[in-house]
Amino acid sequence: MKIKWYAHAAFSLEGSGVRIIADPYTPEKSGFKPIEDTADIVLRCAHDDSAHGNAEMIQGDPEIVTATWILGGGISVKGIEISAIPTKESMRHKLEPRDNAMYRFTMDGLRILHFGDVGNRITEAQLDQMSDVDIAIVPAGGPPTIELGDLCDALDVIKPKITIPMHYALPGCKFPKMLDVEDFTSRFQPESIFWGKDEVVNVSSATLPNSPQIWVLVATHAG
Repeated sequence: MKIKWYAHAAFSLEGSGVRIIADPYTPEKSGFKPIEDTADIVLRCAHDDSAHGNAEMIQGDPEIVTATWILGGGISVKGIEISAIPTKESMRHKLEPRDNAMYRFTMDGLRILHFGDVGNRITEAQLDQMSDVDIAIVPAGGPPTIELGDLCDALDVIKPKITIPMHYALPGCKFPKMLDVEDFTSRFQPESIFWGKDEVVNVSSATLPNSPQIWVLVATHAG
């Protein structure tokens, strides 16, 4: 599977003859470059969040899957099984926190969990739906998304083979101040951190690390 990080929470994940673009932002509001790649599927944590749900930007006539709309049992699209876990924006840092959802799917035998815009400590009920995760894509910029301590507690339980941080301070970002990625990576042993240099990383079930790693990817669309 090929993974590309555009910026913020937006990713391309390509495998099994399908390209998924996850949580596309709105360039004018985010400060990040427009995404010009086509997709077969667009996944988004919510429909009403311009930082995560701008499916209209993505070309290629993709199927659009909104995680908050598939909470009843998931959906199968182009051979990809997708399910969602209900969450909310921060109830401490938002005056009117909106609903969103984490979502998980399997591609090329890899089990992926995208945390979306989760803003609060992960509950036991949510953790029960997060078992057997190979790759977790997590917001690592602190409030108004999940506190780093709460995020690390969840990762200690989930134990993904690869954790990819997102949603942190980047050049050109117009969103309110977020933490630098080093605030997150400093909580782990240096030998467990992989600092990506290429625009696209490749991973398969055969090449998953034996022990958990943090993969810091290149934000290809940051300013």
